[in-house]
Parts: sequence; C-alpha cells; structure tokens
Amino acid sequence: MSIFVVGLGGTTRENSSTEKALRASLAAAERAGAETLLFGADDLDLPMYAPERPDRTSSALRLVDALRRCDGLVVASPGYHGTLSGLVKNALDYIEDLRDDDPPYLDGRAVGTIACAYGWPATIHTLAALRSVAHALRGWPTPMGAGVNTAGEVFDEQGRVIDDKSQMQLELVGRQVVEFARMRRAMPQLQAN
Repeated sequence: MSIFVVGLGGTTRENSSTEKALRASLAAAERAGAETLLFGADDLDLPMYAPERPDRTSSALRLVDALRRCDGLVVASPGYHGTLSGLVKNALDYIEDLRDDDPPYLDGRAVGTIACAYGWPATIHTLAALRSVAHALRGWPTPMGAGVNTAGEVFDEQGRVIDDKSQMQLELVGRQVVEFARMRRAMPQLQAN
C-alpha cells in the first residue's frame, strides 16, 4: 500500500507563491513514491469552522475524509502579519472533526511545514506557528520546515522553483514526510496508543 500525502495551503490569489511551493514539495513526495492530493485555495474556501454545528459542506467533508486517510500532511501558508493565514488556519481547524478517531487528530503522522512571505521575519514566525499547530494536533513535524522568502526571485513564469536553496528545502520537506510515514508504517508498535 502506498503512502498517501495530503497537501494543504495557498492563498486566495490564483497561482500564489505558497501554492507553487506546496506543489514543488508534493512533487518531491510523489518522486519518493507517495500518492498525493492537493487542497489549494479554491478547496479551502470553507465556512468558518464551528464545532457546535455538525453540518459540513461537501468540500469540508472531502477535506476531512482525506485528512482522516492520510499518512502525512504538508501544510503551506503565506505569512500574514507574522503568522499563518486565516484561510489555512480555518482548514486546519476542521481537523477537530478527527478528535474521536483512533488515533485522534493527526496523532503520530508526519507533518511538513512551508511558510512563504516577503522577508525573513514573517517567514520564520509563520514557520514556527505552523510547527506549533502541528504539535497541538499531535502531528510529528518533520525536521526540515521550508522557509521561502519571496522578496527575491523564487519561481519562474511557469511556476517552477528557480532558487536552489528554496528548491532543496521544499523537496526535503516532501521527502521527509514520506520517509517518516514509511518508518511509522514499518514499526506497528508506534501506532499503539
């Protein structure tokens, strides 16, 4: 059975740097043998998460189902005022619907993190916030988190990564999610609660 990795992120802007970075990371996960599914901005245009209201849109149900089945997750967010965007945070809030699963939330699953922002301070703060959210959801953040400073040229006209350092980071995040998921699957005792 192949490793299934969900990619979640982007901005409301079509062809955003954040979604390009996420696509590059998921491509590396695919090259490492994973099946991937991207939830970009259009997929994340969800109603505000409200745990007290059990009705879910078809888009929300599709996201929650994919998160329930995934072996790993790559989350990419733009840096908005030094932290992750409301769009990405709201999508992550839907993981609360996994609270009664066994295991709950993202317990023990690999979570890769990517932050894109104009300048290093917002990039690093957003990356730290994403890692904190992964921990709060019982995920296993990969050692590498990719920080993409969009103040320089990172992508070409076709959306390919042209900055070598960014490419290395994005690929490593994707590969580490797959590697960690494989390790966990190979050691069933890690899955026991």
